[in-house]
Amino acid sequence: MKNFIKKIKELEKTPVKDSIKKRLTEFSGFKNKPSKDWFSELCFCLLTANWKAKESIEIQKELCKGGFCNYDEKKLADYLKKKGHRFWPQRAKRICLAREHIDIKEKIFSMDEFKAREWLVENIHGLGYKEASHFLRNVGYFNLAILDRHILNLMLDFNLIKEKPKTLTKKKYLEIENILKKASDELSMSLAELDLYMFYIKTGEVLK
Repeated sequence: MKNFIKKIKELEKTPVKDSIKKRLTEFSGFKNKPSKDWFSELCFCLLTANWKAKESIEIQKELCKGGFCNYDEKKLADYLKKKGHRFWPQRAKRICLAREHIDIKEKIFSMDEFKAREWLVENIHGLGYKEASHFLRNVGYFNLAILDRHILNLMLDFNLIKEKPKTLTKKKYLEIENILKKASDELSMSLAELDLYMFYIKTGEVLK
């Protein structure tokens, strides 16, 4: 843990800190955005699971004005296939099913992030704890860990975990999340901020 904390503190002294603060401000601003923007972000998180964040961002830019809400499943699947999405039929179906909760902001806004995450996992087909945590972080909830492959690999690099779990059960997810919570407390930063530093270490980028 000591070397990990040292690495994050070193990054806090670089321009990366300003990029991360800017991104966190963008996330915080989501609390004031309409439900359609929250739904667009939900669709982004459905797209990016086990796929590339950059490409998912580009698709979101093109579809957020109507495609996420209005394309039928075939049209959406054909579009995702054309864009090279690895799981184009599956993700098209999940986005169409998610339209039942197009008013997602109204449904979870009064919940704390832990209750909201449970609700998302139970009600949105295709969202596990990682994707639900990712969505909530992007709309301004900062106390959840996003345990994607980059984060888990970095934790392994710094011996924060002994091995990468083959599957992330709820119990295992919460156990690993708690390790990062202890680190974020020691660094006096939120899990959302810590995630962005960790993602930067593995990728050299500050994305969402």
